[in-house]
Amino acid sequence: MSEPVLAGAPTLAAVPPPLRLEPRPLENRFVRLEPMAETHREGLRAAVDADQRIWTELYPYSWANEHFDPAWAKLQADQARGDTVAYAVIAGGEVVGITTFYGIDRANHVLEVGGTYYRPGARGGAVNPAAKRLMMGEAFDSGVRRVVYRVDALNARSLAAVTKLGAVQEGILRQDRFTWTGRIRDTVIFSVLADEWPAVRERLDARLAAYSAAFT
Repeated sequence: MSEPVLAGAPTLAAVPPPLRLEPRPLENRFVRLEPMAETHREGLRAAVDADQRIWTELYPYSWANEHFDPAWAKLQADQARGDTVAYAVIAGGEVVGITTFYGIDRANHVLEVGGTYYRPGARGGAVNPAAKRLMMGEAFDSGVRRVVYRVDALNARSLAAVTKLGAVQEGILRQDRFTWTGRIRDTVIFSVLADEWPAVRERLDARLAAYSAAFT
C-alpha cells in the first residue's frame, strides 16, 4: 500500500539534463572565439602587453610581462580541471584578447563569464558585444540557467558594458578580494537568467546589426 501524500507537501522537480557545454569555436561576422591553445600563446602575449597600465589599475591579477607565463600555466591547469573554458578572441585575423567561462557548475547549471581583456584597439566597438553574444548564446543553448558577471567596482568601462548588455545588478561584495597589487576591491555582481536571455539577445542583435549597417 502506497504512503499517502500530505497536502501541501512539495513535489520534486524533474532533474534537468546535464549541460552540453564543450569547448568549440564560436564565430559571427565580427569575432571568432577559439578554445585557447598553444597556437594562441604568443598572440595573446602581444595583446596583453599592449596595455601595461590596465593590469595594475583594474585587474585582480596580471598577464603582462613576467606575469604572462605563470598566468598561462594557471589557465591551462584550470582548463584541465574542467571548470574553466578560455577562448582566444580573434578579430581581423589576430588575437586581440581573451574571454572565459569560469566556475562552470554543471550540477546547478550556472557559470561566470569573465577574465575578459581586449587590447586597446579592440575596445569600444563591435568586438565586446559580438563576443558576449557568442558566449551567452553558447551558454544558454547548452542548458545554463544563470550567467554571472563579477566586475571590479572601479572598472567603469566594464560596469557600463555589462549594464548595457541588460544584465541585472544583484549587489556589491564589499572588500571582496585582494588584487595582485595589494588593493582590496569591491566586486559588483550581475546576472542574466535563461528567461531574460531572449530580451538581452534581441538587444545585442540590434546593436550588432547597427555595426553591420555602418560597415556596408
